[in-house]
Amino acid sequence: MSTAIIGATGVSKRFGAVDALRDVDLEMGHQAVGLLGANGAGKSTLMRVILGLIRPDAGSIEVLGLDASRRPWELRRRLGYMPEHDCLPLGMTAADFVVHMAQVRGLPHRSAVLRASQVLFQVGLDEERSRLIRTFSVGMRQRTNLAQAIVHSPDLVILDEPTNGLDPAGRDEMLHLVRRLSHELDIAVLMSSHVLEDIARTCDGVVLLRDGQVALTRPIEQRERDGSGALQVRVSGDVGAFRAALHRRGLRVTDGDEGGLLVAADDEGGMHDAVRDGAAEAEVGLYELRPAGPSLEDTLIEAME
Repeated sequence: MSTAIIGATGVSKRFGAVDALRDVDLEMGHQAVGLLGANGAGKSTLMRVILGLIRPDAGSIEVLGLDASRRPWELRRRLGYMPEHDCLPLGMTAADFVVHMAQVRGLPHRSAVLRASQVLFQVGLDEERSRLIRTFSVGMRQRTNLAQAIVHSPDLVILDEPTNGLDPAGRDEMLHLVRRLSHELDIAVLMSSHVLEDIARTCDGVVLLRDGQVALTRPIEQRERDGSGALQVRVSGDVGAFRAALHRRGLRVTDGDEGGLLVAADDEGGMHDAVRDGAAEAEVGLYELRPAGPSLEDTLIEAME
């Protein structure tokens, strides 16, 4: 048995004349992985195969060490799933619904009530637990959807476009919750999205699907998530004075690309502020400030071409 969370070899799935998946090889070794791709790239089909809801026409897939095609019922006891579209029972309260879903997953009533209370608190719905779901905002419904996906403490949760329909504040809250799943609650995450920023903020690795095939798999470095690391800087004005101002602030400066400067520091936390202050002191115009080297976005765009 594979030690990977998800391991797929040569997985293909065809619907009529459409090849939804073509010879997909995938190994999910990270605790949180983003599944990225345009609409029609094969993300939903791959998730359905992982969940054991459909069988591939060719190839094999193991999830949590179990064959997803041969042992789907055993596998789904260890999985959580948050669908993209709102399919919540509007006439139930959040508490009753999450308790019900816990019991569906095999928890006895008392344990289901306790776990529902815990997860509703974790997703920020403790005070609204007794309200009918029909009175909830889109963000509250999405958090209810997330609560039912994790109420049984799964080993792996699959999230299909969890920020769909959310306003900026609700999106930030959801992404924070998703990040907590893998880093604080020890639940592995596979998150589908067509928004690169959502994946970069929450995941440790990314899989890019294009036309039913894996176009790229790669880790997401911490610097790509929080903007740390060396910086490529270009200014207009006295570059020598700017370089000297950066040196006085303890930054390491070398020649960069296209006449710019490559700036680094032992403590990267205040580097952006130091570059800004150095530009003000040297009275130069700052017109490029970006992470050095190819960005995650550049790498993905290249893989899609």
